[in-house]
Amino acid sequence: MNLKHLEAFVHVADQKSFSKAAQKLYLTQPTVTAHVGALEKELGCRLFTRSAKGAWLLPDGERLYPYAKEMLRMEGDIQREFGLSQPHMSSKIVLGASTVPSQYLMPQILAAFSREYPEFQIEMRESDSGGVLEWVEAGEVELGFAGTRQGSRATLAFEAFYTDRLVVVAPNQEKYAHYAQEGFAPGELAQERVLVREAGSGTRMEAERYLRTQGIAPERLRIVAEIGNTEAIKKAVARGMGISILSGATVVEEARSGALLSLPLRGGDIERELYMVWRKGRKQTPAAFTLMEFVRKLRAVGEIG
Repeated sequence: MNLKHLEAFVHVADQKSFSKAAQKLYLTQPTVTAHVGALEKELGCRLFTRSAKGAWLLPDGERLYPYAKEMLRMEGDIQREFGLSQPHMSSKIVLGASTVPSQYLMPQILAAFSREYPEFQIEMRESDSGGVLEWVEAGEVELGFAGTRQGSRATLAFEAFYTDRLVVVAPNQEKYAHYAQEGFAPGELAQERVLVREAGSGTRMEAERYLRTQGIAPERLRIVAEIGNTEAIKKAVARGMGISILSGATVVEEARSGALLSLPLRGGDIERELYMVWRKGRKQTPAAFTLMEFVRKLRAVGEIG
């Protein structure tokens, strides 16, 4: 079975488009179409349904997909182990980053990295922390940046690169102003309307872990909304919908301008590490290795954040 055919198949399935898959593979669209057609002929079945709007897996394609992904992951591991990566890939790294790193830390890091190493190309994908760990585990990204290691697998390696502080975020109203000095007691959270991140969010997992250490079941909170976007939560809080627990790094500008209040917790700060994560035993490409060393250098001199 031709691995190039499987590679084309997987990219079409991921992109839901033959033309987008061709761009990712640096091939022409007719070549990708021919690869998939050859695979369908070899297997004796149709793998995609096609329309003007895209391409979607048929049942036989769904059956093939996990096997094809695993074969390509193993091929990549062999190439890296023996230094056989394709020339255009040796200078490219595909990253996965959860919301806080992706939106508030990685722009600074990647801008500095690109200035020092302009020869490397970076593709960054965003998900929640759980999604990033799944990507790294599956070999879909080479390096991840995540807000938690909870629920992680033994095949993954973690290294802290930033210490984050979670804060209570409230609208700039007089009723909340005094908390800036005395701190927000954890027990008082249960009396407030609360907005939370989605279930896979590292911020949410760490906040819930903290509440349990304080004897507060997260189920006791009056959750009025579950929102997967930090910026949307901040806007809702600013309009008085409720309060939230968010990364301090996400509300620096709003707290400085007075658009929101960033309040400490009376029981002590909620600190959590943000992690670089990679698959154990997987040889890093030159691009990934260089970026990891660059991030370590930034952390050592306190230039992240």
